[in-house]
This record gives sequence, C-alpha cells and structure tokens, in this order.
Amino acid sequence: MPSDHQTTDHPVFAFHEGTSPLVIAAPHVGTYIPPDIAAKLNDTGRAVRETDFHVHRLFDFAKDLGATTLFATHSRYVIDLNRDPAGNNLYPGKFETGLCPISDFDQNPIYPEGHNPCAAEVVDRREHYWQPYHDQLRAALDAAVARHGKALLIDAHSIRGVIPSLFEGRLPDLNFGTNSGQTLRGDTLKTLEDWRAKTNAYSHILDGRFKGGYTTRYYGALSPQIQALQIEIVQDTYLDSTTPHLYDARIAAPLSHTLRPLVEALVAAL
Repeated sequence: MPSDHQTTDHPVFAFHEGTSPLVIAAPHVGTYIPPDIAAKLNDTGRAVRETDFHVHRLFDFAKDLGATTLFATHSRYVIDLNRDPAGNNLYPGKFETGLCPISDFDQNPIYPEGHNPCAAEVVDRREHYWQPYHDQLRAALDAAVARHGKALLIDAHSIRGVIPSLFEGRLPDLNFGTNSGQTLRGDTLKTLEDWRAKTNAYSHILDGRFKGGYTTRYYGALSPQIQALQIEIVQDTYLDSTTPHLYDARIAAPLSHTLRPLVEALVAAL
C-alpha cells in the first residue's frame, strides 16, 4: 500500500503498514493548511484551535504491537475526515461543525463574512483530501482482514474538556464510543467493560456524549470481521492546555502507559 497520498507537495496523511489486526487512525491531528485555503481563513481559522494535538503520540507503542497507523496531516478546517461525506449530522439536534467547518467549537467564524467554502469547493476538498484518506483506511482494514480474518480499528481523538456549545460541564477524561454497542461486540466489548471496571486513574464513560464519529460508525458496521472503537480524550490529561501545540512526553506518559494494556487486551479479545 502507498505510504502517503500527495496533494501538491504535502502528503494528506502519514501511513505505516503493520502486521497485526490492529489499525490506529487519528483524523484530526493535522495542522497543515494549504496556502490557498489558509489565505481565505481569518485569524481564528489559522490558529487551528480544534486540532487533536499530539493524540497520536499517546499510541507511540503502536509499532511495538505490529499496528498499522494512519495519521492525518491536514487540519480539520480543510475538511473533517471524521464526517459523513454527504454532510449528514452525526448527532441530530446537536451543534456540529460539519464536513468543511465554518466555525470553531465555540461557534466563532473561521472565515471572513461571505467567504465560506461554496458547494463546489466542498466537493473539491472531499475529492482531494477526504477520499484518499478513507481509501487508505479501507485498504488497511481489508489488508488486516486478509491476513488475520479480523481487524480492530481504534479511532483516536482529543478535545478540550469544557466546550459549552457541545456539552454541559466537563467531559470525563476518556470517552469511549461504540455507537451504543454496535461497533465493538462480544468478547471485545466485554474486555473494554472489564477494563473500565478496574481502572480508576482516569474518569471514563462508554457511549456518552460521543458515541463514535463517521469513521467508527461506518467501518464498525462494514463487516462482521471489523470492529471499531473511538477514544475521545480530554486534552489536559496528556498536555498543558495553555500550550497544546507543545508535546511533553513526561506529561503524556502516564496516560499512554494506561492505554497500552487496554489496546493489547482488546486485540487479544478479537
């Protein structure tokens, strides 16, 4: 499989092909914005505040487990790789930023008035950024199934702990999404529940405010051989929220060390 997809001179994603049934994806870790799109954004947009800063680094153990990894390089403000390509809402009745966001999570515009992407531009971004990422993800899962007869997709995300427009109060530290038990099943789901029952270093919830985005829901329902789990992590559990663009392994290490045995157990339970 290709290691990346080139759009102009910047890859759309970073890809590593592993040997195990495990595939770890992080669709919102990218910060790159192509110059033509960056020129259209306002200062709020160019600040890329809603990046899942460094969440993929919590899974630095992935290669030790033989995992395949797929990490986005472009900002979600270019296009949101975890949204339905048709633009359908994941959580009807709730505020969402959409396939090509026009605001941040606090509902501040990221484009000057009158400069939001038109329908043709959304289609163009979907073709050049969204589709190659999902083509690679589908190929990675198919390869895992071909090798092992099964695959586990972990879709890794992070978010600020307090965002009034999205949820009340503060999120639990770890938010697991299985689309209400539809994408993680049987022994694998039980393994997650057992882990939660004995883990108290971090607060956690299953299928709370975040039940899994497009990636988890789509690929987790694609085939009985594929299971999927979204993990939405509050950012101040692994970084300094005042400087989220800076990564400090010393701050992140405790959570990474907590996640590794969970991931290992989930793969073993497939």
